[in-house]
Parts: sequence; structure tokens; C-alpha cells
Amino acid sequence: MTERRLVVDHMKLSYEGLFNVSELYALIYEWFKDKGFDTREARNQEHVRPTGKFIELELLPWKKITDYARHVIKINIKMLNIKDAVIEQDGKKVKLNKGKINIVFDGYLDTDYENRWESKPFYFFLRTLFDKFIYRTYSTQYEELLVENVLQLQSTVKSFLNLYQYEYGAMRRPEQLKL
Repeated sequence: MTERRLVVDHMKLSYEGLFNVSELYALIYEWFKDKGFDTREARNQEHVRPTGKFIELELLPWKKITDYARHVIKINIKMLNIKDAVIEQDGKKVKLNKGKINIVFDGYLDTDYENRWESKPFYFFLRTLFDKFIYRTYSTQYEELLVENVLQLQSTVKSFLNLYQYEYGAMRRPEQLKL
């Protein structure tokens, strides 16, 4: 059975203001593609409410490091009260979304994900010894790489959202927003 070790636990990111939902999706998927992750969408729900849309997205991308270990990054995105907004910038109308985003990042290191060491008790025993004494230095390196990847992804998303805040939020007066 796959052993899953939690390396990054509930790293949170919150944002409220103007952004573009489709560009946020594209940014995240492009980042995973560039880093060699295979993406899997565990949940994608959208509910329309009187206060605005509620969107919940859970992604479970994974990347094979070796035949024995892989990285899994779990991203849970909740968007609350999403409404359409039209902004006028340089004489052009720009369609954006306005609302609140909560993103939670988790990072897991899966070992023996193909269950090769589970077929016989002796193999399981060897695997335990192997993990404890021989493979520990490699596991530590893989954990550090996973933490670096999660921090980089969070930084990329945060920069993307702060760009909208700077470009559209701080420079605009509330009366210029048309909802």
C-alpha cells in the first residue's frame, strides 16, 4: 500500500478583490505543465446563488520522481460571491470577476505508489529497512524539493492576484466599478 507522508500542511492564501477566474485556472494548469506534473481534477463545482457564484475546485496533480517516489500537491480553491465586473482602462472595457478566494495547498510524498513492495511479508520488511536506513537521505531531498515546488506555486498565484490588485484595485475609485 502506498505510504503517503504529509510534507506541506495547509499552506493558505486568501484574496479579495478583482481577478479573472479563467486566467487563474490557466495560470495554475500552465505552471503544472511547465513543471512536469500530471493534473487530476478531483472536484469542480459551481453554484449560482443570489449573492454570486460559489466555485469549489480541488486539484490533485502528481509528478513521478522515481519508480518508488512521487510528489502530490493537493490544491483546494474556494471562490465566494463571484460577480462579473466591467472596468474601463485606457478607453477599453475589461471584463473581470470580483469576489473572495481561499486557496489551501498541501504537499504529499508518496512512496511505493505502485505497490511493488507489498506482495510478500519479507518484501514489506525489506522496504521498511530500506526506508529507515538507506533511502532516508533521498526522501529528505524529495521532501525539500516538494516544499520548494509548493512555495513556488503559492508565490506564483499570489503574484498573479496581487497584480490585479495593483493594476485594477488600488488605482481605481469604487465609483468606477460597474457591477
